[in-house]
Parts: sequence; structure tokens; C-alpha cells
Amino acid sequence: MNNILTLERVETFISQYHILQGINFEAKAGEVSVLLGRNGAGKTTTLRTIMGLTPASKGAIHFDGKDITKMTPYDIANSGIGYVPEDQGIFGQLTVEENMKVAIRKETNATMQKQVYILELFPDLKKFWKKQGGNLSGGQKQMLAMARAFVNDSKLLLIDEPSKGLAPIVIEKVMEAITEMKKHTSIVLVEQNFMMASKIGDTFTLIDDGRTVQSGEMQGLIEDEQLKRKYLGIG
Repeated sequence: MNNILTLERVETFISQYHILQGINFEAKAGEVSVLLGRNGAGKTTTLRTIMGLTPASKGAIHFDGKDITKMTPYDIANSGIGYVPEDQGIFGQLTVEENMKVAIRKETNATMQKQVYILELFPDLKKFWKKQGGNLSGGQKQMLAMARAFVNDSKLLLIDEPSKGLAPIVIEKVMEAITEMKKHTSIVLVEQNFMMASKIGDTFTLIDDGRTVQSGEMQGLIEDEQLKRKYLGIG
């Protein structure tokens, strides 16, 4: 299976701080690739670097056969990468409908059909279509954030901590949605909830102190108690 995304020896600074110090990462087309590591390991910065929001100072990022290392966030998004940030990034003063309208880069039959599909995938969004985003529950905000990224014809979605702060029953819904979305796009997931990550992830990459330390099939990590204890603090 071909890689949809490849990072090679990527380094990133935020002000004077050397956050990413050598990230190697591959995401295969049609899979959920999970970035794992303790808090502060550099997972969110890796997603932001892919999107050009905190540009790489060294290394190379290739997406769908194209070098996107020096591209602007706008051009990266237009090239086919959707991004769901940790803070969700929805507009609280806009309705669900308006949030979706703003997110659509180009109104075509395909995006309108995709929106219909999304409302079947996230029935709460259909129910609260005219409700302001700021008045939604935490789970509904997360669903709206994912829906906004998914509505365009993106070949890859970057999703940062979708289970954060959510009740277990809502996490189950988010897991079901991501599993369904995988049928249509490739996904890179940052997730602290190992139960969730292990259930929906196909492959993993472990990051520690801004460096890649291990990667492979998710089942291998599930069975490796020593690796989980050392880099995730679980066992």
C-alpha cells in the first residue's frame, strides 16, 4: 500500500525552542495512522508542522507524491489535507449550518452530497442545524469540527485529540465516526486515550522528546507491555 504522507527527519522550532528534533513518520493510504507519546512529546506540533502552521526548519514532508515542506497552510489545505485542531476550531457565534458553509472550499454536487452523508453520520448536527456552535455540547462540537474537515474532498485528515474531555459513550460515537470516515479518506490521529487509539488505529508511531522512537503495526504495540510502559506510562 502506498504512503499518502511521509515525514523525513523533520525538525521544528517554536521561538527559540527546538520542539521537533527528528520526526520520521509514514501514513499509508486508506489507514488510520496514530501518533502516540506522553504530553509534550511533540505530537500536536507534528500535525501543525504538516499543515505549515509551525513550518519545518529541516527535513522534508511529502503528501500524495508532492513536496509540501515549504508550502503555505492555505495551499496545503487546498492540496487535500483537512485539519481538526485540538481546540476544534469551530465558530461559536455561527450556527452549525453556517460553520459547514464556511468550511466548504468549493460548492459542488460532490460536496453537497458529502454534506448529506455527514448529517447521516452525525445526526446531532442535523438536529441542531440552526443552533450556534458555541451552544453545542463538547461531543457535538467535536463532531462539527470533524464534519467541517471531512466535507471537502480531502485525501487526508489530521485529527488532534478527538476524545479529549468527552464522556465514554460519546467517545464510542467518535470512534464509530472515524472508522466510517476511513472508508473515504486516510487519517492521521493524535490520541492520548490508548483504548481508543488501539481499537481504530492500523499503525502507530511513538514520539518522545520530539523524536520518533518506534513505529509499526498497532497490534505489535498492543502486545508490547515494555514499550507501552516506557513511552506511554501504561502497562
